[in-house]
Amino acid sequence: QVQLVESGGGLVQAGGSLRLSCAASGRTFSSYTVGWFRQAPGKEREFVAAVTRSGRFTDYAGSVKGRFTISRDNAKNTVYLQMNSLAPEDTAVYYCAARVGGGDYSTIRSYDIWGQGTQVTVSS
Repeated sequence: QVQLVESGGGLVQAGGSLRLSCAASGRTFSSYTVGWFRQAPGKEREFVAAVTRSGRFTDYAGSVKGRFTISRDNAKNTVYLQMNSLAPEDTAVYYCAARVGGGDYSTIRSYDIWGQGTQVTVSS
């Protein structure tokens, strides 16, 4: 089974950029749709972005569209989340998740495998 490890989080000033990585173990990574989610303190986990198995199709939450870009490199078993124009409200723990099933990309329970998360803090 695929295991996911996030990296690239940290502290950045408002307006700055970060690139998160989600590295997967396992030879079947290209069989999974991958999503990024985030959870801020005291709030529910929310969808950020998703990319299909081939990388040809992506989906974004309205709050990040135009600022964040999700991509994947199946040869490297890695999915990326490039985050630009960061704002304090982007502060959260960011999780990547993978699924083999279909349905709405924003549905948390549709994802079978989760990483442990990486903290992103944006200072004003």
